[in-house]
Amino acid sequence: MGRGDLTRRELLAAGAGATFVLVTGCGGSPREEITAAKFPGGTSYDGPPLTLDFWNGFTGGDGPQMLTIIDAFTKEHPNVKVKMVTARWEDFYTKFPAAISSGKGPDVAVAHSDQLPINAAHGSIVPLDDLVADLGLSESDFAADVWQAGIYQDRRYGVPLDMHPLGMYVNTKVLKDAGLDPEDPPKDRASYEAALKKLKSKGIQGSWASPFLFTGGLQFQSLLWQFGGELVNVDGSRASWNEEPGVEALSWMKSLIDNGYSPENIGQDADNIAFKNGESAFMWNGAWGIGDYGATEGFEWSLTQLPQIGTEKAAWSGSHNLVVPRNNKPDADRMQAAKVFIDFVTQSPSWAEAGQVPARTSARESEAFKKLEAQSALAEEVPYVRFPPPVPGLADVRESTLDQAIAQALGGGVSVKEALDDSAKRANQLLKFNHEKYAA
Repeated sequence: MGRGDLTRRELLAAGAGATFVLVTGCGGSPREEITAAKFPGGTSYDGPPLTLDFWNGFTGGDGPQMLTIIDAFTKEHPNVKVKMVTARWEDFYTKFPAAISSGKGPDVAVAHSDQLPINAAHGSIVPLDDLVADLGLSESDFAADVWQAGIYQDRRYGVPLDMHPLGMYVNTKVLKDAGLDPEDPPKDRASYEAALKKLKSKGIQGSWASPFLFTGGLQFQSLLWQFGGELVNVDGSRASWNEEPGVEALSWMKSLIDNGYSPENIGQDADNIAFKNGESAFMWNGAWGIGDYGATEGFEWSLTQLPQIGTEKAAWSGSHNLVVPRNNKPDADRMQAAKVFIDFVTQSPSWAEAGQVPARTSARESEAFKKLEAQSALAEEVPYVRFPPPVPGLADVRESTLDQAIAQALGGGVSVKEALDDSAKRANQLLKFNHEKYAA
């Protein structure tokens, strides 16, 4: 990570799609046309038979689970077929806006909550205020924070399907062998560090500090919020992760290495491999770990809430949202069918079997969900999950600045403060560029 002026590559990354071509009609801007778009009223579809194109990045075990939900939907709505098309998420976010610009986008899609702002700013997705009003949906029907995460510039662009927060996985065999109680995992800084100290005395480095986004970057964001900090300022024009809470968060992660609780220079996914191999005891990982660990034969593990290391409880979370792509020639029947489909999918408790925590309260409180032990443990974090703020291009800015700073600091090349300050300085140029470009 160098210093000085931004490179051309970084400036392009700041826009996270600065080269998109948006098709406009009647001389108006994409945002103006989208604001004027209206969904048909009602909560059911009685029109002619049709097939909805549904795009997402569910290429793993979550794909078959979504297909079971689609099957259930078509049985209940035989005049609406759903064709699901999947692509790896990194490919999806490249193809999605390009398809919309060329008039070949889907009727419904899934996007992560941190991708809603940039797609809304580019006019790739339409506001869903009318849709949720027709369905009678409000914040009380969802977890509050995930509902708010679907809003950009006072308009709703996503209906949340789930939450996938960071939780603490426990290698129960390692804890038992070290004389620790796996039924009473550490819940705060003192008990966590005491457990790590005892594990170290048994030859186990209990909590590996990864320099990669998965999982070190997500751990840092959780700790940043736990220490009372924020990624950016209120309007998203300036980074704030280098302020005191961020320094405390990253310093604590660095202390895991300094105290011998974590090895140095961890490779990509090495922390996950070590956890499954019994070389560590605790793994701060997302909901996707449920499928991984559950499928590992003979592996003894449990899942609980993140320990409170800072002054308050907080856990990073992402969310899949149902979105409706922009269409220059909107079809009322297809829009109505899409609305009914979105309502059905977000109510399905079976989506949790893919390892997710349902965003919709009715699904989360269902008996079917309560039977899922690991997912229910993650749901305990719902009152304090945190989502990255709705700033267009923030994910790309973070990747080229903060993520590199975390790797540098954990590697010992520079001090925590210097790494964070340098990354914030570079990020501020990118954030200012985006703020000026996308400000209402």
